[in-house]
Amino acid sequence: MSQLKIMLLLSRHGTLAGGELARMIGVGAAALSGMVDRLVVQDLVTRAEDRNDRRVRRIGLTKAGTEIIEGIITAGVAKQREILSRLSAEELAIVAQAMELLVREAGCQAADEAATSLSDRAAAPGETAET
Repeated sequence: MSQLKIMLLLSRHGTLAGGELARMIGVGAAALSGMVDRLVVQDLVTRAEDRNDRRVRRIGLTKAGTEIIEGIITAGVAKQREILSRLSAEELAIVAQAMELLVREAGCQAADEAATSLSDRAAAPGETAET
């Protein structure tokens, strides 16, 4: 599952620095290195030096990795269509209302997180909201 999570993050964000990717999935650099090694051996991700900082390794999806993620996403969409096609017009209206609620709440959560991030940056130099 961690390897899939790495691939999904790379699909969404593009090539990432190893440290940034480790923070995103909540593991240390050593643990990430092992996971990435296994993905490299399977030709699903690449690891390359950063052009601006040779100490940084950038991780990205290979063509094979991209195809796997696209296949997973496409399969999910096809399955959703199949399920939704079985619903009546009234049931589809209920699903649409539920989706609107979820999108609204996701937007509120994103706004809350952005406000928290701004307040953290506004803290005195060298301090964060946690200190």
